[in-house]
Amino acid sequence: MKMIDKDTRWGKGKGMLVLCLALCTLSLSASAEKKHKIVKFDAPGAGTGSGQGTIPYAINPNGDIAGYYVSTMNGGALRGFLRTRHGHFKTILPPGSQGSVAFSINPKGFITGFYVFSDLVNHGFLYAPDGTITPFDVPGAGTGRNQGTIGQNINPKGEIAGVYIDSNNVLHDFVRAPDGKITKFSVPGAGKGAHEGTTMGTVDNINPTGAISAYYIDSNGAYHGFLRSADGKTITKFNVEGAGTGSGQGTNPAGINPTGWICGYYIDSNGAYHGFLRAPDGTITKFDVRGAGTGSGQGTLPQNINPAGAITGWYVDSSNVAHGFVRSPGGTITKFNVKGAGTGSGQGTFGSSNNPAGAITGNYIDASNVNHGFLRMP
Repeated sequence: MKMIDKDTRWGKGKGMLVLCLALCTLSLSASAEKKHKIVKFDAPGAGTGSGQGTIPYAINPNGDIAGYYVSTMNGGALRGFLRTRHGHFKTILPPGSQGSVAFSINPKGFITGFYVFSDLVNHGFLYAPDGTITPFDVPGAGTGRNQGTIGQNINPKGEIAGVYIDSNNVLHDFVRAPDGKITKFSVPGAGKGAHEGTTMGTVDNINPTGAISAYYIDSNGAYHGFLRSADGKTITKFNVEGAGTGSGQGTNPAGINPTGWICGYYIDSNGAYHGFLRAPDGTITKFDVRGAGTGSGQGTLPQNINPAGAITGWYVDSSNVAHGFVRSPGGTITKFNVKGAGTGSGQGTFGSSNNPAGAITGNYIDASNVNHGFLRMP
């Protein structure tokens, strides 16, 4: 089973096998953390060794959470999970598969993600609230190791957006309609070499209307943002001023809300991350959390934007420790840490997703490098 470790998420965005980063340059003041109830949790069966544990990705309006845990089986096999708002867990693992990851959950409780068999080819799935799992593969997806289909986002209508990796290891995006019809697309200008092409992050890269904001990787390995209209007829490409143009640098949208506001991050020429917010008219506001480091691999990494425009994510300080944050629609930034999070390099608190009520889920890494889930109540 292909591992999705914290270093991958740190450097490549929220989830997925091949992702990116993004950053900014304006610094806003951060408010002191108010009293918020934080519930910590571990999925049954999650391992307790270094690199193991529980990693939530998405939270829906009801408070249901989807994610995955790293078990002790088969050297750390991954298992998708659903944690209901009542705190009950269900493992999501298609019959016969060796591992799975749940990336996104919609208001009705439908979940998408991917699973693998022993050959480590990726296959997408749709999980229904009654427990039914529908597998799917995009025509043209590769059938080799680490190739195939990955469901990454699901909107309220049940449309799934994700990525497929072809036999040449080139990335392409797709949209799967509720009736199962699949539409493939690639952004003009995307690279055509291995690990290049059109891809996206997870949780909310497709909004309720069907508009998609994600990124593509050019032939130089640089990242560029794009917005695909709901009808699929128009693709608008954009880059944040200050984003680097070298390999592993550039612009990475992380989410789009119902009214078309896009959050994300860009990576500058020094490899530092900065946050941005793109308005429906194309205006871009850049921001950094006060206290974020400015070195390579440090900075501000927004991950999700809710309908009101509140943004959550994490920032990495100069000691390479992660801390959660939430940015209000008005621009006020509140920092937070989960009690028990480690304070060493690569450890800390990682905010992944916030719902319309302002509840935030994510994970924290303790001093032993074990992952644990959390729910921060509004």
